[in-house]
Amino acid sequence: MESLVKFVQDEFVTRKDLPEFGAGDTITVYYEIKEGSKTRTQFFRGVVIQKRGSGSSETFTIRKMSGSIGVERIFPINLPALQKIEVNKRGKVRRARIYYFRGLTGKKARIKESRH
Repeated sequence: MESLVKFVQDEFVTRKDLPEFGAGDTITVYYEIKEGSKTRTQFFRGVVIQKRGSGSSETFTIRKMSGSIGVERIFPINLPALQKIEVNKRGKVRRARIYYFRGLTGKKARIKESRH
């Protein structure tokens, strides 16, 4: 049964050519918003907290600071409204899920940039 689900996902789900990114990277996600009959593009720029799942059910969480309030948003990889993803900075972290980043403020909330 699991192989059948995987086969259907591989065959019928359209793949977008998204760049490779991981936890600690600063990325900008451009996505479409429909307001009535109009559509506009909005972007969300922040640090990737985690990538979770595989195949068509893969999601990633981004955190940004809006003033002094932290805002997190979860995006599915196969979101139809997702237009593009830009990797702004590659971060050097030792973990795949950086939940500890939520508790950091100020200069402690900086992530070292990796050199590759």
